[in-house]
Amino acid sequence: MTASKEGGAGDDATDNVSSGKLGIRHLQVLLLFLGMVIGYFLRVGMSVAVVAMSNSTTANPDFEDYGWSLSERSKILSSFFWGYTVMQVPSGYIAGIWSAQKLLSIGMFICGVFTLLTHLAAHYGNLIAVCVCRVGMGLCQGCLLPCVHTLLSKWVPPSERARMGTFAYAGAQFGTVVALPICGVLAASKIGWPSIFYIFGATAVLWAIGFFFFGSDTPSTHPSISEEERKYIENSLQTASPDSEEKLRTPWKQIFTSAPMWALIIAHCGQNWGYWTLLTEMPTYLNSVLHFNIEENGGISALPYLAMWILSFPVSWLSDYALKKGVSRAIARKVCNTIAHWGPAIALVTLGLVPTEEPFWAVLILVVAVGLNAGSLCGFQINHIDLSPNYAGTMMSITNCLASVIAIIAPLICGEIVVELDSRYQWSIVFYISAGVYFVGNLIFLIWGKAEVQWWNDPKSVNKNVGMILAPI
Repeated sequence: MTASKEGGAGDDATDNVSSGKLGIRHLQVLLLFLGMVIGYFLRVGMSVAVVAMSNSTTANPDFEDYGWSLSERSKILSSFFWGYTVMQVPSGYIAGIWSAQKLLSIGMFICGVFTLLTHLAAHYGNLIAVCVCRVGMGLCQGCLLPCVHTLLSKWVPPSERARMGTFAYAGAQFGTVVALPICGVLAASKIGWPSIFYIFGATAVLWAIGFFFFGSDTPSTHPSISEEERKYIENSLQTASPDSEEKLRTPWKQIFTSAPMWALIIAHCGQNWGYWTLLTEMPTYLNSVLHFNIEENGGISALPYLAMWILSFPVSWLSDYALKKGVSRAIARKVCNTIAHWGPAIALVTLGLVPTEEPFWAVLILVVAVGLNAGSLCGFQINHIDLSPNYAGTMMSITNCLASVIAIIAPLICGEIVVELDSRYQWSIVFYISAGVYFVGNLIFLIWGKAEVQWWNDPKSVNKNVGMILAPI
Protein backbone atom coordinates (compact mmCIF):
# COMPACT_ATOMS: atom_id res chain seq x y z
CA MET A 1 0.00 0.00 0.00
CA THR A 2 1.60 3.30 -1.06
CA ALA A 3 2.36 6.15 1.29
CA SER A 4 0.45 8.56 -0.91
CA LYS A 5 -2.83 6.73 -0.34
CA GLU A 6 -4.87 8.41 2.36
CA GLY A 7 -5.64 6.41 5.47
CA GLY A 8 -3.12 3.71 4.64
CA ALA A 9 -2.65 2.68 8.26
CA GLY A 10 -6.37 2.56 8.83
CA ASP A 11 -6.85 0.46 5.71
CA ASP A 12 -4.20 -2.00 6.93
CA ALA A 13 -6.01 -2.26 10.25
CA THR A 14 -9.29 -2.85 8.47
CA ASP A 15 -7.68 -5.57 6.34
CA ASN A 16 -6.53 -7.26 9.55
CA VAL A 17 -10.03 -7.11 10.98
CA SER A 18 -11.55 -8.59 7.81
CA SER A 19 -8.94 -11.34 7.43
CA GLY A 20 -10.65 -13.67 9.89
CA LYS A 21 -9.50 -12.25 13.20
CA LEU A 22 -12.09 -12.83 15.89
CA GLY A 23 -13.82 -9.70 17.10
CA ILE A 24 -16.88 -8.40 18.91
CA ARG A 25 -19.10 -9.17 15.91
CA HIS A 26 -18.24 -12.84 16.33
CA LEU A 27 -19.19 -12.66 20.02
CA GLN A 28 -22.55 -11.12 19.09
CA VAL A 29 -23.23 -13.85 16.53
CA LEU A 30 -22.23 -16.50 19.10
CA LEU A 31 -24.73 -15.03 21.57
CA LEU A 32 -27.42 -15.07 18.87
CA PHE A 33 -26.52 -18.69 18.08
CA LEU A 34 -26.99 -19.61 21.75
CA GLY A 35 -30.28 -17.68 21.80
CA MET A 36 -31.53 -19.74 18.84
CA VAL A 37 -30.35 -22.94 20.55
CA ILE A 38 -32.30 -22.14 23.70
CA GLY A 39 -35.31 -20.89 21.78
CA TYR A 40 -35.55 -24.28 20.10
CA PHE A 41 -34.96 -26.07 23.39
CA LEU A 42 -38.18 -24.47 24.56
CA ARG A 43 -40.09 -25.20 21.34
CA VAL A 44 -39.18 -28.80 20.59
CA GLY A 45 -38.93 -30.16 24.11
CA MET A 46 -42.68 -30.51 24.11
CA SER A 47 -42.55 -32.73 20.99
CA VAL A 48 -40.96 -35.48 23.09
CA ALA A 49 -42.51 -34.56 26.44
CA VAL A 50 -46.04 -34.76 25.04
CA VAL A 51 -45.54 -38.46 24.21
CA ALA A 52 -44.74 -39.23 27.87
CA MET A 53 -47.41 -36.83 29.12
CA SER A 54 -50.00 -38.68 27.01
CA ASN A 55 -48.92 -42.20 27.96
CA SER A 56 -46.51 -42.66 30.87
CA THR A 57 -45.77 -46.28 29.91
CA THR A 58 -43.66 -44.91 27.03
CA ALA A 59 -41.28 -43.32 29.55
CA ASN A 60 -41.28 -43.41 33.37
CA PRO A 61 -44.62 -44.83 34.56
CA ASP A 62 -44.13 -43.31 38.02
CA PHE A 63 -45.21 -39.93 36.64
CA GLU A 64 -48.77 -38.98 35.81
CA ASP A 65 -50.10 -38.85 32.29
CA TYR A 66 -53.20 -37.24 30.83
CA GLY A 67 -54.27 -39.66 28.06
CA TRP A 68 -54.22 -37.03 25.31
CA SER A 69 -55.22 -38.16 21.82
CA LEU A 70 -53.17 -37.25 18.72
CA SER A 71 -55.62 -34.43 17.98
CA GLU A 72 -55.15 -33.04 21.51
CA ARG A 73 -51.37 -33.40 21.23
CA SER A 74 -51.48 -31.50 17.94
CA LYS A 75 -53.43 -28.68 19.60
CA ILE A 76 -50.77 -28.41 22.33
CA LEU A 77 -47.91 -28.44 19.81
CA SER A 78 -49.56 -25.86 17.56
CA SER A 79 -50.68 -23.59 20.43
CA PHE A 80 -47.16 -22.18 20.71
CA PHE A 81 -47.66 -20.62 17.28
CA TRP A 82 -50.96 -18.98 18.23
CA GLY A 83 -49.03 -16.51 20.35
CA TYR A 84 -45.91 -16.61 18.18
CA THR A 85 -47.83 -15.48 15.11
CA VAL A 86 -49.54 -12.56 16.86
CA MET A 87 -46.24 -10.98 17.99
CA GLN A 88 -44.25 -11.27 14.76
CA VAL A 89 -45.00 -7.92 13.12
CA PRO A 90 -45.15 -5.92 16.40
CA SER A 91 -41.80 -7.45 17.40
CA GLY A 92 -40.17 -6.53 14.09
CA TYR A 93 -41.46 -2.97 14.37
CA ILE A 94 -40.35 -2.56 17.99
CA ALA A 95 -36.93 -4.03 17.21
CA GLY A 96 -36.51 -1.43 14.48
CA ILE A 97 -37.54 1.65 16.47
CA TRP A 98 -36.34 0.71 19.96
CA SER A 99 -33.81 -2.02 20.82
CA ALA A 100 -33.66 -5.50 19.31
CA GLN A 101 -31.17 -6.56 21.99
CA LYS A 102 -33.33 -5.50 24.94
CA LEU A 103 -36.53 -6.81 23.35
CA LEU A 104 -34.95 -10.22 22.76
CA SER A 105 -33.57 -10.36 26.32
CA ILE A 106 -36.94 -9.54 27.90
CA GLY A 107 -38.88 -11.84 25.57
CA MET A 108 -36.67 -14.87 26.21
CA PHE A 109 -36.67 -14.23 29.97
CA ILE A 110 -40.48 -14.32 30.18
CA CYS A 111 -40.59 -17.29 27.79
CA GLY A 112 -38.33 -19.17 30.20
CA VAL A 113 -40.68 -18.34 33.09
CA PHE A 114 -43.69 -19.76 31.18
CA THR A 115 -41.68 -22.93 30.52
CA LEU A 116 -40.93 -23.29 34.23
CA LEU A 117 -44.68 -23.12 34.93
CA THR A 118 -45.68 -25.79 32.38
CA HIS A 119 -45.54 -28.76 34.76
CA LEU A 120 -47.74 -27.04 37.33
CA ALA A 121 -50.14 -26.01 34.56
CA ALA A 122 -50.44 -29.62 33.38
CA HIS A 123 -50.96 -30.93 36.92
CA TYR A 124 -53.64 -28.45 37.96
CA GLY A 125 -55.20 -27.38 34.67
CA ASN A 126 -54.56 -30.20 32.18
CA LEU A 127 -54.89 -29.46 28.44
CA ILE A 128 -56.24 -25.90 28.59
CA ALA A 129 -53.64 -24.65 31.09
CA VAL A 130 -50.79 -26.21 29.10
CA CYS A 131 -52.07 -24.51 25.94
CA VAL A 132 -52.18 -21.19 27.82
CA CYS A 133 -48.52 -21.62 28.82
CA ARG A 134 -47.58 -22.50 25.26
CA VAL A 135 -49.43 -19.49 23.88
CA GLY A 136 -47.58 -17.30 26.40
CA MET A 137 -44.26 -18.82 25.33
CA GLY A 138 -45.12 -18.09 21.71
CA LEU A 139 -46.04 -14.47 22.48
CA CYS A 140 -42.70 -13.93 24.20
CA GLN A 141 -40.61 -15.84 21.66
CA GLY A 142 -42.25 -14.06 18.75
CA CYS A 143 -39.42 -11.54 18.86
CA LEU A 144 -36.69 -14.16 18.29
CA LEU A 145 -36.30 -14.20 14.49
CA PRO A 146 -37.11 -10.50 13.90
CA CYS A 147 -34.56 -9.49 16.54
CA VAL A 148 -31.90 -11.90 15.29
CA HIS A 149 -32.39 -10.66 11.73
CA THR A 150 -32.25 -7.02 12.83
CA LEU A 151 -29.05 -7.61 14.81
CA LEU A 152 -27.38 -9.57 12.00
CA SER A 153 -28.16 -6.74 9.57
CA LYS A 154 -26.32 -4.31 11.89
CA TRP A 155 -23.35 -6.51 12.79
CA VAL A 156 -22.47 -8.74 9.81
CA PRO A 157 -20.69 -7.44 6.66
CA PRO A 158 -22.14 -8.71 3.35
CA SER A 159 -19.01 -10.77 2.56
CA GLU A 160 -19.54 -12.74 5.80
CA ARG A 161 -23.32 -12.85 5.68
CA ALA A 162 -23.90 -16.44 4.55
CA ARG A 163 -21.38 -17.94 6.97
CA MET A 164 -22.20 -15.89 10.07
CA GLY A 165 -25.92 -15.73 9.37
CA THR A 166 -26.00 -19.48 8.87
CA PHE A 167 -24.02 -20.01 12.08
CA ALA A 168 -26.54 -17.97 14.07
CA TYR A 169 -29.59 -19.63 12.51
CA ALA A 170 -28.04 -23.09 12.72
CA GLY A 171 -28.62 -22.73 16.45
CA ALA A 172 -32.17 -23.88 15.65
CA GLN A 173 -30.90 -27.22 14.36
CA PHE A 174 -28.25 -27.55 17.07
CA GLY A 175 -30.88 -26.84 19.73
CA THR A 176 -33.12 -29.47 18.19
CA VAL A 177 -30.27 -31.98 18.00
CA VAL A 178 -29.41 -31.46 21.68
CA ALA A 179 -32.97 -31.14 22.99
CA LEU A 180 -34.56 -34.24 21.46
CA PRO A 181 -32.22 -36.91 22.92
CA ILE A 182 -31.92 -35.05 26.25
CA CYS A 183 -35.71 -34.93 26.49
CA GLY A 184 -35.93 -38.66 25.78
CA VAL A 185 -33.40 -39.43 28.51
CA LEU A 186 -35.03 -37.05 31.01
CA ALA A 187 -38.53 -38.40 30.35
CA ALA A 188 -37.36 -41.96 31.02
CA SER A 189 -35.21 -41.02 34.03
CA LYS A 190 -36.05 -40.91 37.73
CA ILE A 191 -36.85 -37.17 37.51
CA GLY A 192 -39.30 -37.77 34.66
CA TRP A 193 -40.83 -35.53 32.02
CA PRO A 194 -41.40 -32.51 34.38
CA SER A 195 -37.61 -32.00 34.50
CA ILE A 196 -37.66 -31.09 30.79
CA PHE A 197 -39.54 -27.89 31.55
CA TYR A 198 -37.57 -26.96 34.67
CA ILE A 199 -34.12 -27.44 33.11
CA PHE A 200 -34.91 -25.76 29.80
CA GLY A 201 -36.83 -22.91 31.43
CA ALA A 202 -33.94 -22.12 33.80
CA THR A 203 -31.48 -22.17 30.86
CA ALA A 204 -33.57 -19.59 28.99
CA VAL A 205 -33.72 -17.27 32.00
CA LEU A 206 -29.92 -17.41 32.44
CA TRP A 207 -29.25 -16.72 28.75
CA ALA A 208 -31.63 -13.75 28.73
CA ILE A 209 -29.80 -12.16 31.67
CA GLY A 210 -26.43 -12.72 29.99
CA PHE A 211 -27.55 -11.28 26.65
CA PHE A 212 -29.01 -8.23 28.37
CA PHE A 213 -25.55 -7.33 29.70
CA PHE A 214 -23.26 -8.56 26.91
CA GLY A 215 -25.34 -7.99 23.78
CA SER A 216 -25.56 -4.74 21.84
CA ASP A 217 -27.75 -3.29 19.09
CA THR A 218 -24.99 -1.87 16.87
CA PRO A 219 -21.19 -1.70 16.71
CA SER A 220 -21.30 2.01 17.61
CA THR A 221 -23.12 1.28 20.90
CA HIS A 222 -20.87 -1.56 22.06
CA PRO A 223 -18.50 -0.39 24.83
CA SER A 224 -15.65 -2.81 24.04
CA ILE A 225 -15.42 -2.89 20.23
CA SER A 226 -12.20 -1.66 18.64
CA GLU A 227 -12.29 1.39 16.39
CA GLU A 228 -10.89 -0.70 13.52
CA GLU A 229 -13.60 -3.34 13.73
CA ARG A 230 -16.34 -0.73 14.09
CA LYS A 231 -15.15 1.09 10.95
CA TYR A 232 -14.80 -2.16 9.04
CA ILE A 233 -18.38 -3.20 9.81
CA GLU A 234 -19.91 0.23 9.17
CA ASN A 235 -17.96 0.75 5.93
CA SER A 236 -18.92 -2.73 4.71
CA LEU A 237 -22.56 -2.06 5.44
CA GLN A 238 -22.30 1.51 4.12
CA THR A 239 -24.05 2.79 7.22
CA ALA A 240 -24.05 6.36 6.18
CA SER A 241 -27.76 5.71 6.67
CA PRO A 242 -30.63 8.15 6.84
CA ASP A 243 -31.42 10.09 9.95
CA SER A 244 -33.47 8.56 12.75
CA GLU A 245 -36.65 10.41 11.84
CA GLU A 246 -36.65 8.88 8.36
CA LYS A 247 -35.82 5.45 9.76
CA LEU A 248 -39.10 5.46 11.65
CA ARG A 249 -41.06 5.57 8.40
CA THR A 250 -41.31 1.93 7.47
CA PRO A 251 -42.37 1.66 3.79
CA TRP A 252 -45.22 -0.76 4.45
CA LYS A 253 -46.92 -0.23 1.11
CA GLN A 254 -43.72 -0.72 -0.87
CA ILE A 255 -42.83 -3.85 1.09
CA PHE A 256 -46.25 -5.45 0.64
CA THR A 257 -46.39 -4.66 -3.08
CA SER A 258 -42.90 -6.02 -3.82
CA ALA A 259 -42.85 -9.21 -5.92
CA PRO A 260 -39.55 -10.45 -4.37
CA MET A 261 -41.08 -9.95 -0.92
CA TRP A 262 -44.06 -12.13 -1.81
CA ALA A 263 -41.70 -14.76 -3.21
CA LEU A 264 -40.01 -14.74 0.20
CA ILE A 265 -43.33 -15.04 2.01
CA ILE A 266 -44.39 -18.07 -0.04
CA ALA A 267 -40.97 -19.74 0.29
CA HIS A 268 -41.06 -19.20 4.05
CA CYS A 269 -44.57 -20.66 4.27
CA GLY A 270 -43.45 -23.73 2.30
CA GLN A 271 -40.48 -24.12 4.61
CA ASN A 272 -42.61 -23.97 7.74
CA TRP A 273 -45.14 -26.48 6.46
CA GLY A 274 -42.54 -29.18 5.84
CA TYR A 275 -40.19 -28.33 8.69
CA TRP A 276 -42.77 -28.07 11.47
CA THR A 277 -44.82 -31.03 10.29
CA LEU A 278 -41.73 -33.20 10.62
CA LEU A 279 -40.43 -31.60 13.81
CA THR A 280 -43.68 -31.81 15.77
CA GLU A 281 -44.94 -35.15 14.46
CA MET A 282 -41.75 -37.15 13.99
CA PRO A 283 -41.59 -38.44 17.61
CA THR A 284 -45.19 -39.69 17.30
CA TYR A 285 -44.46 -41.30 13.91
CA LEU A 286 -41.35 -43.03 15.24
CA ASN A 287 -43.23 -44.29 18.30
CA SER A 288 -46.50 -45.34 16.65
CA VAL A 289 -45.40 -46.57 13.21
CA LEU A 290 -41.77 -47.59 13.59
CA HIS A 291 -42.21 -48.65 17.25
CA PHE A 292 -39.19 -46.95 18.82
CA ASN A 293 -39.38 -46.41 22.59
CA ILE A 294 -39.07 -42.96 24.19
CA GLU A 295 -35.28 -43.06 24.71
CA GLU A 296 -34.63 -44.32 21.17
CA ASN A 297 -37.24 -41.86 19.91
CA GLY A 298 -35.41 -38.77 21.16
CA GLY A 299 -32.04 -39.84 19.75
CA ILE A 300 -33.42 -40.91 16.38
CA SER A 301 -35.56 -37.77 16.10
CA ALA A 302 -32.38 -35.74 16.57
CA LEU A 303 -30.44 -37.43 13.75
CA PRO A 304 -32.09 -35.50 10.88
CA TYR A 305 -31.41 -32.17 12.61
CA LEU A 306 -27.83 -33.19 13.34
CA ALA A 307 -27.42 -33.79 9.60
CA MET A 308 -28.98 -30.40 8.86
CA TRP A 309 -26.71 -28.65 11.37
CA ILE A 310 -23.55 -30.31 9.99
CA LEU A 311 -24.49 -29.62 6.37
CA SER A 312 -25.24 -25.96 7.09
CA PHE A 313 -21.52 -25.17 7.41
CA PRO A 314 -20.23 -26.47 4.05
CA VAL A 315 -23.34 -25.08 2.33
CA SER A 316 -22.77 -21.59 3.78
CA TRP A 317 -19.06 -21.68 2.98
CA LEU A 318 -19.74 -22.76 -0.60
CA SER A 319 -22.35 -20.01 -0.94
CA ASP A 320 -19.89 -17.30 0.11
CA TYR A 321 -17.15 -18.90 -2.02
CA ALA A 322 -19.42 -18.85 -5.08
CA LEU A 323 -20.05 -15.13 -4.54
CA LYS A 324 -16.28 -14.48 -4.39
CA LYS A 325 -15.89 -16.34 -7.69
CA GLY A 326 -18.40 -14.08 -9.40
CA VAL A 327 -21.61 -16.09 -9.14
CA SER A 328 -24.52 -13.71 -8.75
CA ARG A 329 -26.14 -13.51 -5.31
CA ALA A 330 -29.53 -14.38 -6.80
CA ILE A 331 -28.25 -17.62 -8.34
CA ALA A 332 -26.47 -18.60 -5.11
CA ARG A 333 -29.61 -18.03 -3.05
CA LYS A 334 -31.87 -19.90 -5.50
CA VAL A 335 -29.56 -22.91 -5.85
CA CYS A 336 -29.31 -23.23 -2.07
CA ASN A 337 -33.07 -22.94 -1.66
CA THR A 338 -33.74 -25.50 -4.40
CA ILE A 339 -31.53 -28.03 -2.64
CA ALA A 340 -33.34 -27.19 0.62
CA HIS A 341 -36.89 -27.63 -0.69
CA TRP A 342 -36.91 -29.91 -3.72
CA GLY A 343 -34.45 -32.35 -2.14
CA PRO A 344 -36.73 -32.97 0.87
CA ALA A 345 -39.78 -33.07 -1.43
CA ILE A 346 -38.28 -36.03 -3.31
CA ALA A 347 -37.27 -37.67 -0.02
CA LEU A 348 -40.76 -37.35 1.47
CA VAL A 349 -42.40 -38.89 -1.60
CA THR A 350 -39.94 -41.78 -1.27
CA LEU A 351 -40.69 -42.09 2.46
CA GLY A 352 -44.35 -42.63 1.71
CA LEU A 353 -43.42 -45.67 -0.41
CA VAL A 354 -41.03 -47.33 2.05
CA PRO A 355 -42.49 -50.29 4.01
CA THR A 356 -42.72 -49.68 7.75
CA GLU A 357 -41.09 -53.07 8.27
CA GLU A 358 -37.84 -51.40 7.16
CA PRO A 359 -37.28 -48.77 9.88
CA PHE A 360 -33.63 -48.25 8.88
CA TRP A 361 -34.60 -46.94 5.44
CA ALA A 362 -37.39 -44.79 6.83
CA VAL A 363 -35.00 -43.15 9.31
CA LEU A 364 -32.35 -42.69 6.61
CA ILE A 365 -34.86 -40.93 4.34
CA LEU A 366 -35.94 -38.67 7.21
CA VAL A 367 -32.28 -37.78 7.77
CA VAL A 368 -31.89 -36.88 4.09
CA ALA A 369 -35.18 -34.93 4.00
CA VAL A 370 -34.28 -32.72 6.94
CA GLY A 371 -30.52 -32.61 6.31
CA LEU A 372 -30.87 -31.11 2.82
CA ASN A 373 -33.06 -28.40 4.33
CA ALA A 374 -29.81 -26.78 5.51
CA GLY A 375 -29.72 -24.91 2.22
CA SER A 376 -32.67 -22.77 3.30
CA LEU A 377 -30.39 -20.86 5.69
CA CYS A 378 -28.41 -19.54 2.71
CA GLY A 379 -31.52 -19.42 0.53
CA PHE A 380 -34.72 -17.57 1.37
CA GLN A 381 -33.82 -16.95 5.02
CA ILE A 382 -30.77 -14.73 4.50
CA ASN A 383 -32.43 -13.20 1.43
CA HIS A 384 -34.38 -10.78 3.65
CA ILE A 385 -31.12 -8.92 4.35
CA ASP A 386 -30.17 -9.00 0.64
CA LEU A 387 -33.38 -7.18 -0.29
CA SER A 388 -33.34 -4.60 2.49
CA PRO A 389 -30.67 -4.34 5.21
CA ASN A 390 -32.55 -1.43 6.81
CA TYR A 391 -35.84 -3.31 7.13
CA ALA A 392 -34.62 -6.92 7.37
CA GLY A 393 -36.11 -7.37 10.84
CA THR A 394 -39.47 -5.96 9.77
CA MET A 395 -39.50 -8.16 6.67
CA MET A 396 -38.64 -11.24 8.69
CA SER A 397 -41.44 -10.42 11.12
CA ILE A 398 -43.90 -10.26 8.20
CA THR A 399 -42.80 -13.47 6.47
CA ASN A 400 -42.48 -15.32 9.76
CA CYS A 401 -45.91 -14.13 10.89
CA LEU A 402 -47.60 -15.58 7.83
CA ALA A 403 -45.40 -18.69 7.90
CA SER A 404 -46.29 -19.21 11.57
CA VAL A 405 -49.94 -19.50 10.57
CA ILE A 406 -48.80 -22.42 8.44
CA ALA A 407 -46.95 -23.87 11.45
CA ILE A 408 -50.28 -23.82 13.31
CA ILE A 409 -52.28 -25.36 10.48
CA ALA A 410 -49.85 -28.12 9.43
CA PRO A 411 -49.85 -30.15 12.71
CA LEU A 412 -53.63 -29.71 13.02
CA ILE A 413 -54.15 -31.07 9.51
CA CYS A 414 -51.81 -33.94 10.34
CA GLY A 415 -53.94 -34.68 13.42
CA GLU A 416 -57.09 -34.76 11.26
CA ILE A 417 -55.54 -37.00 8.59
CA VAL A 418 -53.85 -39.47 10.93
CA VAL A 419 -56.75 -40.84 12.98
CA GLU A 420 -55.06 -44.25 13.31
CA LEU A 421 -51.57 -43.63 14.70
CA ASP A 422 -50.09 -46.81 13.21
CA SER A 423 -51.55 -46.32 9.72
CA ARG A 424 -48.76 -46.12 7.14
CA TYR A 425 -51.28 -45.00 4.47
CA GLN A 426 -52.47 -42.02 6.51
CA TRP A 427 -48.92 -40.92 7.31
CA SER A 428 -48.04 -41.20 3.59
CA ILE A 429 -50.74 -38.62 2.80
CA VAL A 430 -49.08 -36.22 5.27
CA PHE A 431 -45.70 -36.74 3.58
CA TYR A 432 -47.09 -36.24 0.05
CA ILE A 433 -48.81 -32.99 1.02
CA SER A 434 -45.59 -31.66 2.57
CA ALA A 435 -43.63 -32.60 -0.57
CA GLY A 436 -46.12 -30.72 -2.76
CA VAL A 437 -45.95 -27.60 -0.59
CA TYR A 438 -42.13 -27.67 -0.69
CA PHE A 439 -42.17 -27.93 -4.49
CA VAL A 440 -44.61 -25.10 -5.14
CA GLY A 441 -43.02 -22.73 -2.61
CA ASN A 442 -39.57 -23.05 -4.15
CA LEU A 443 -40.87 -22.78 -7.71
CA ILE A 444 -42.36 -19.37 -6.91
CA PHE A 445 -39.09 -18.30 -5.24
CA LEU A 446 -37.17 -19.30 -8.39
CA ILE A 447 -39.47 -17.27 -10.64
CA TRP A 448 -39.98 -14.07 -8.63
CA GLY A 449 -37.19 -14.07 -6.05
CA LYS A 450 -34.44 -11.42 -6.26
CA ALA A 451 -31.22 -10.74 -4.33
CA GLU A 452 -30.56 -7.06 -5.07
CA VAL A 453 -31.17 -4.31 -2.53
CA GLN A 454 -34.61 -2.91 -3.31
CA TRP A 455 -35.09 0.81 -3.92
CA TRP A 456 -37.41 1.18 -0.92
CA ASN A 457 -34.57 0.14 1.41
CA ASP A 458 -33.62 3.85 1.51
CA PRO A 459 -36.36 5.92 3.20
CA LYS A 460 -35.27 8.98 1.18
CA SER A 461 -36.02 7.11 -2.03
CA VAL A 462 -39.41 6.09 -0.70
CA ASN A 463 -40.27 9.71 0.02
CA LYS A 464 -39.25 10.71 -3.51
CA ASN A 465 -41.18 7.85 -5.10
CA VAL A 466 -44.21 7.80 -2.85
CA GLY A 467 -46.51 7.37 -5.80
CA MET A 468 -44.86 4.18 -7.04
CA ILE A 469 -46.63 0.87 -6.43
CA LEU A 470 -44.17 -1.84 -7.40
CA ALA A 471 -40.42 -1.71 -6.89
CA PRO A 472 -38.62 -2.00 -10.23
CA ILE A 473 -37.27 -5.47 -10.89
